[in-house]
Amino acid sequence: MQINITQVESNIQIGKNTYLIKVYAPVLASEIKPGQFCNIKVSDTSYPLLRRPFSICDVEGDFIFFMFDVHGEGTKILAEKKKGDKLDILGPLGNGFTLDGDFQIAVIVAGGIGVAPFPYFIRLLKNKKNVISYLGGKSKDNVITYGIGSTIISTDDGSEGYKGTVIDLLENEKEKFAVGRIKIFGCGPNPMLRSLREFCIINNLECEVSTEAAMACGFGICQGCPVSSSEKDKYHLVCKDGPVFNIKDIEL
Repeated sequence: MQINITQVESNIQIGKNTYLIKVYAPVLASEIKPGQFCNIKVSDTSYPLLRRPFSICDVEGDFIFFMFDVHGEGTKILAEKKKGDKLDILGPLGNGFTLDGDFQIAVIVAGGIGVAPFPYFIRLLKNKKNVISYLGGKSKDNVITYGIGSTIISTDDGSEGYKGTVIDLLENEKEKFAVGRIKIFGCGPNPMLRSLREFCIINNLECEVSTEAAMACGFGICQGCPVSSSEKDKYHLVCKDGPVFNIKDIEL
C-alpha cells in the first residue's frame, strides 16, 4: 500500500450514469490482485475532505481502470476528470478474490455497478476456469456489461432479459449448477447479497462476495466500515478484512 500520483489517460461514459476512468499507474498496476480497491483523492483541494473507495475494475499493462456511478459530489468531480489530470490514489487495499480452488465453473453474479470488480478477475480466471456471468439491474439502463463477456441478464422491469431480480434468475437456472463443481462470486447492493447468501446456503454452494461500505481510511485505523460476523458479537472491517469475504462468514 502506498500513495500513487497517477495521470488520467481517458474518462468515458459507458452507461446512463456510469463512467470508466483509465489512469497511468505502472507501480500500482504491478501490485494489484483482482477484487482489491483503492482510495482516491478526487480533488486537489480539501473538498471533499475524505478519499473515496473504488473497486479496481481492470488492469492492462501499466494502466488501471475504475468504474463508477455518479451519485454525489465526489463522483461528480471524478466524472469531470480529463486526459492529463493527476489523481492521488492510495492502494492497492484490502483482500481480493480467490483465483485458485477446487471448482471448475465460476459463476459471476452482479447487480448494477456491482460489475465493477469483475473485468480483471474474469480476465485472469478465464485461463483457469469456465465462467458464467449473471447480471441484474432495475432496467436495461442499469445493466453494465463492460469486460464481462458472455452474459445472462435480468431486469426488474423486464426491459432486457429475464424479468425479475438476478437471484430470481439464478433460481430459474440452478439446474445448470448440478453439473461440475461450482463457486459463485458476487457483488451488488446488500439486499441482493442477502438473497445470494440464502441461495448459496440452501443450495450448498461456495461463494465469495465483494462488499461495499464507506471507508474513510481504507486500512482499518478509523474503524468506520464494520460488517457483522456470522460469529456472535464479532465483526469484520470491510477495508482491512475484506472487501471480499466468504459469504458464510458475514451477516448483511
